[in-house]
Amino acid sequence: MKTQQKWFVMMTAALTLVLAACGQSSAKTSSSASKQQVWHRMESDVLQTLDPSKASEGVSGQAIIDTMNGLYKYEGHDLQPAMATKIVKPTNNGLTYTFKLRNAKWSDGSPVTAQDFVFAWQRTVNPATKSSQANMYSGIQNADDIRAGKKPASTLGVKALNDKTLEVTLEHPIPYFNSLLNNVAFFPQPAKQVQKWGEKYGTKSAYTLSNGAFKSKDWSGTGDKWVEVKNNQYWNKKNVHLTQIDVQVVKDSNTALDLYHTGKLDDATLTGQLAAQQKGKTGYVANKRARTYFLELNENKVPAFKNTKIRQAISMAINRDSFVKNVLADGSIVARGITPADLSQLPNSSTDFATAVAKGTKTVTSYDKKKAQTLWEQGLKETGLKSVSVELLGDDVDAVKATQEYLQGTLQENLPGLKISIASVPAKNRQQRASDRNFDMVLSTWGADYPDPNTYLDLFTSTNEYNHGQWQNSDYDKLMTKANTTDANDPAARFKDMTQAEQLLVNQAGAIPLYQLVAARMVNPKMHDLKTSPGNSFNFVYAYLK
Repeated sequence: MKTQQKWFVMMTAALTLVLAACGQSSAKTSSSASKQQVWHRMESDVLQTLDPSKASEGVSGQAIIDTMNGLYKYEGHDLQPAMATKIVKPTNNGLTYTFKLRNAKWSDGSPVTAQDFVFAWQRTVNPATKSSQANMYSGIQNADDIRAGKKPASTLGVKALNDKTLEVTLEHPIPYFNSLLNNVAFFPQPAKQVQKWGEKYGTKSAYTLSNGAFKSKDWSGTGDKWVEVKNNQYWNKKNVHLTQIDVQVVKDSNTALDLYHTGKLDDATLTGQLAAQQKGKTGYVANKRARTYFLELNENKVPAFKNTKIRQAISMAINRDSFVKNVLADGSIVARGITPADLSQLPNSSTDFATAVAKGTKTVTSYDKKKAQTLWEQGLKETGLKSVSVELLGDDVDAVKATQEYLQGTLQENLPGLKISIASVPAKNRQQRASDRNFDMVLSTWGADYPDPNTYLDLFTSTNEYNHGQWQNSDYDKLMTKANTTDANDPAARFKDMTQAEQLLVNQAGAIPLYQLVAARMVNPKMHDLKTSPGNSFNFVYAYLK
């Protein structure tokens, strides 16, 4: 979710949708909403929460986007007003945003107010909530001090001037602030109900309210299936044509394809050779996503990983071109940096940011067995080690397990003395272990929260909670601080800072980029006007079946 529309190329998430029963619609009109249009779609893992303060992964994020609205909402690559009546331009030299709210309701009929935003934002940034998204508030007045426990949450730079006017004060200009507000961490929350429910909020359908296109139904907080039904209190309900979305967890590509062919899924995500086999068939689509996969090496748990040469050796021992072609085989592309291609361009230029970064990182991200072995031997000598034994952690889904197996084989073959075992666990477990720093090596992934490199690069600053490998570099921190503060209003200087920062990160192998995801899918052609956001999430408003 970050600026500007011209920087962003629409990317489609690897989710799935399906027609279970249903009325045909010849046009995208409000009459289609009166007919039953039910979609069945798949997710790769279970739904963890419907609490916007606590959502930290894509499955929960999509469910919350389906059922709630923030100030803005992406329609494809266009940022549009949602709870706000218009896209706001800041005043006070970029430090003050004043939002007028539309007359909208929660699904119980009560009004959505500015106080609901104030409550939600204060709750998210409050350390007691333990929100993994609180770091996104950095730059809002007092947010960092609140997160550090130095000031109370009530001092956050957000206030309700009245029921329908919200004012936000920043400590310094944030160029992408409007786009940032599309993230679920900035969604409103029904203050009275959340206070009533307490820790139960967002744990099942009964403890949620919706102000979005759909509302959650019959989700018990567990299980591999959940349902979303049209919210008749939604302010834009006339443009919601789907009456129900049924979701089920499918982790295996063969199972997904079987469900697609038998009409039980309308959109099946494919990986590996199965994706390659379906290429060219009716319904096959492959869409580049704003999501990269990379290795993080836990420097505080594995002393060898503090050595730059050892990290660089691991990066250079990976043949990314062969890997994406022969192992993933789904159209995914080699990543020369952490920021994906087609996310943003350099100011006043047609040059893609990822392309600019790659010009300075190709050596470390290119396969060179001889150089890798030389660096490896030098690193072992410098650390006084003869061998390194580690565990590679990843999710228990097909593409990730295939990646783990490839890395295990190629790294052990190319780097004598390196022994790798594999741990494949549910995404929730992998996320928790990464958060707890309870891993040696982890296959991490990040999808764009907004179309700006900052959404990736801030992750690797020294104090960021998502810096799981705990790589630290003072020059990197200084560059990112400049990009976020001193140079915030100077696009050319800001992008120069970020380009240098990412090249430093990759060349030091602080994180080791592997690939950018291309989602290979089989999609029922009856689907129309289904758009995606910079965060790879679906926008089901306007989508219809024909």
